[in-house]
Amino acid sequence: MLHCYVHIPFCRNRCSYCDFFLITREGFQEPFFRALREETRSRAILLEGRTIRSVHFGGGTPSLVDPRHLEAWLNQVAGYATFHPELEITLEANPEDLTPQSLALWSSIGVNRLSIGIQSYNSRKLHALGRDHDALCARRVTGEAMERFRNVSVDLICGVEGESSALWGADLDDALSFGLQHLSVYMLTVEPSTRLARDVSKGLVQVPGEGELASMYSIASERLSSSGFEHYEVSNFARAGCFSRYNMGCWQRESYLGFGPSAHSLYTLGAAEWRSANVTSLTRYIAEPRELSSQREFLSEKDRRNEQIFLSLRLKTGLDAGLLQRWHSFDPRIDAAVDAFRQRGWLDVNGRTLKVTRKGFLFADLIAEELLLG
Repeated sequence: MLHCYVHIPFCRNRCSYCDFFLITREGFQEPFFRALREETRSRAILLEGRTIRSVHFGGGTPSLVDPRHLEAWLNQVAGYATFHPELEITLEANPEDLTPQSLALWSSIGVNRLSIGIQSYNSRKLHALGRDHDALCARRVTGEAMERFRNVSVDLICGVEGESSALWGADLDDALSFGLQHLSVYMLTVEPSTRLARDVSKGLVQVPGEGELASMYSIASERLSSSGFEHYEVSNFARAGCFSRYNMGCWQRESYLGFGPSAHSLYTLGAAEWRSANVTSLTRYIAEPRELSSQREFLSEKDRRNEQIFLSLRLKTGLDAGLLQRWHSFDPRIDAAVDAFRQRGWLDVNGRTLKVTRKGFLFADLIAEELLLG
């Protein structure tokens, strides 16, 4: 199976907390999509004979562009590869771009899963995040999306200045009231070089501490789990059968190709496996779309094993404990580390599987770092 990611690098403006690669100026869309088609032609050999299980249009703001551009790209790819009968096509969307008419258009080109950047159903909180929509828009769009699509995911953020547990709980309740199939929950992170980071450093904004964020995360996990959602990955919750197929493919280290500036790929061909990252400059990408990668790395067996450890511990399904022991040549220090995490309530050993607990999900990266091959 193969998965595809397409990075659409356009936004109307940059949110205060965002450090993703994007362009806010107009005038680049037509040359960008010409370059995207050229890049896809140049990678046809990697698509031929493969079955595509999922396509994820991310960004940026894919919902900002003309749906015909993405339809043309899908048709182009269909000329090289086979689409799985249950192909999942996800579109990341901002609420202000969505109307009943646009939702119908996206559905008509094959999009069957929406991931909407709601972030909050509270206008004050949305203003603090620098979002372009308000609570009324958030509620309207969620309801209209649920009428058109059977699989809708919503992003929510906790940790805005002045946010209380009660306010966060109200956001969760609002989301649950729509009967959503999937929710992604993120703790606000102060990334370097963002407007939020500058405001925090100047003392203009105060964000909650780690303890408060951990409490909000626990509230989300408990409330969503008790409402029929499975906490299947650190930041993701879904009803039965509604896991993101693209994200699961990445976390389970299935091959995926990333198209567009700054997109990443993991590809396996026979015994060889490599990661690559496209150039980040949009102007360079447009000028030289065939120069796909600014960095290509062939993975050693150790690299593969470490990636499997790191990614498996982010998933509810966990990691094979026997594999971990063999990879570490039965090093007693690994058993000691696992036991220490169990004592803290962060890890659970269920048969031969190591699983991060609900409490431990907050520390999944730290746990993985202790268990990686040196």
